[in-house]
Amino acid sequence: MELSERIKLLDQLGKFLIGYCNNHATNRKDIFFSKLHSALEKSQISNPYFENANIIQSLSYWGETLNEKKLNLFIKGYKFVGFKNVGIIMAGNIPLVGFHDFLCVFLSGNKSVIKLSKKDEELFLWIISYLKSLNEEFHKYVEICNNRLEKYDCVIATGNQFSANQFKKYFDSIPHIIRSSRFSVAILDGNEKKEDLQKLSNDIFMYYGLGCRSVSKIYLPKDYDLDILFKQVYSWKDIINNSSYYNNYTYNKTIYLMSEEKFFDNGFLILKESTEIGSPIGAVFFEYYENDNTVIKSLKKYSEKIQCIVGKNIVENSIEFGNTQRPSLDDFADKINTLDFLLKLS
Repeated sequence: MELSERIKLLDQLGKFLIGYCNNHATNRKDIFFSKLHSALEKSQISNPYFENANIIQSLSYWGETLNEKKLNLFIKGYKFVGFKNVGIIMAGNIPLVGFHDFLCVFLSGNKSVIKLSKKDEELFLWIISYLKSLNEEFHKYVEICNNRLEKYDCVIATGNQFSANQFKKYFDSIPHIIRSSRFSVAILDGNEKKEDLQKLSNDIFMYYGLGCRSVSKIYLPKDYDLDILFKQVYSWKDIINNSSYYNNYTYNKTIYLMSEEKFFDNGFLILKESTEIGSPIGAVFFEYYENDNTVIKSLKKYSEKIQCIVGKNIVENSIEFGNTQRPSLDDFADKINTLDFLLKLS
């Protein structure tokens, strides 16, 4: 397939996903509508954090993102030559978290050799079957490995800190991108509107805080009233009804109580003062700051661990409240340009 054909194929996928999320009548007549619905149900069984709203959020994002205009802009200036087998080891923390890697490989004209996570395989398997139904040539661009990866020229792997270290050792002799745990932070100046803080709550709780783009640490101006923040996140109170989230929340609360550590609690979220940035599920760390330089110094210390910075431009490259889970295509995970990496293989 030519690049233009691959882009049109992805554009068709995007249109279908939009139709599904909007429950269009024309989509319901398509057999792939019922197959996608079945994939959603199976995904929720495989992963207790994959509730319907989270899956729809992911499908909606990709539906809006996969269009010809955005894809052409994303790939503009790149000229890929050759055909390589690119191994992809996907994580399973949020729905379709590994799709961007596949997208880059497919657009580059290379083949994806994929090891799916058992926690997030149904949705991607549906995508593969749908794209194959649109173009019989698509099967040449993807292969699913049920066991270990085989026959690959390079690897893109995502995992936690431990697995990332193992990946680095195992794939040391070939070109690779190895991603480990990252976190996102927010910076408040005390002048935020209610709407800003409500959007921030989405950045905190969307996908149960499991993604690298989920806010796990908040920098607050000295003497900031935590009740202001608690009031605006209250719309997410029902998150506690998810048994896995509840178990993590109560476990961490118990640990803090037994350790006699000071924390604040509103019944579904723990706020704890800490200089660290990676908080556990059910909790968000906060840290008071004296001035902007204090924040900048702290961010530099954790620069290799930070994915997103949310706020009103106290630091450069901040993103607006509520937008952490809607990145542009060129906002690469771990700040590593996947297309540049693939270009070097040509």
